[in-house]
Amino acid sequence: MNGRHELKHYINISDCAQLRARLSAVAKPDKNAGADGSYSVRSLYFDNYSDKAVVEKLSGMSRREKFRLRYYNGDTSFMRLEKKSKANRLSYKESAAVTAEQVAALLAGNLDVFRNPEVPLLMEFYTKMRYQNLRPKNVVEYCREAYMFPAGNVRITLDSGIRTSNSPGGFLNPELTTIPATGAVILEIKYDGFLPDVIRDVLQIGWRNQAEFSKYVVARLV
Repeated sequence: MNGRHELKHYINISDCAQLRARLSAVAKPDKNAGADGSYSVRSLYFDNYSDKAVVEKLSGMSRREKFRLRYYNGDTSFMRLEKKSKANRLSYKESAAVTAEQVAALLAGNLDVFRNPEVPLLMEFYTKMRYQNLRPKNVVEYCREAYMFPAGNVRITLDSGIRTSNSPGGFLNPELTTIPATGAVILEIKYDGFLPDVIRDVLQIGWRNQAEFSKYVVARLV
């Protein structure tokens, strides 16, 4: 599993509109986006009773991890368990398919539905729920626009309308009530070995403030 560079920046609505116009000229939109170029993301984050993931993020620990469940555009037929980790300034992501039935059982308190020795990530998640007391903490949802550039395997996303709920049991409920977590638009740039000059020029990221932003942490602090 290879690590990727990941940069995050706060931008405003005006910046977002300008970037959207520039990116559309040089990068391809995500093939999974709708007619308006965007799609919705809903995630359920897990943490332990001492909020380990929040503390590690806020303290700037160089090695950290968090688990989440995620689906898109309200479609619970395609759902993933993801583990995001960071080490030596590189980001890593592992994922495994899960079903809405498994997630519903988990939310009802049945941890054993994720006990699957044949899928290492599911088994790791199950083990950490058992022995590190990982539990669902909060739901985060937002609108995402994504652009791809082949050189450097660059993926650029613009996340807006970030909202949250501290009712994890409603993760599968399309009518779940959420509240705003932040009014900022989050620009994320992910790439492998290098960031091409054409993308750097389009983004003009030199004058923006890079931030150690976590949607999960911001949502927990609302």
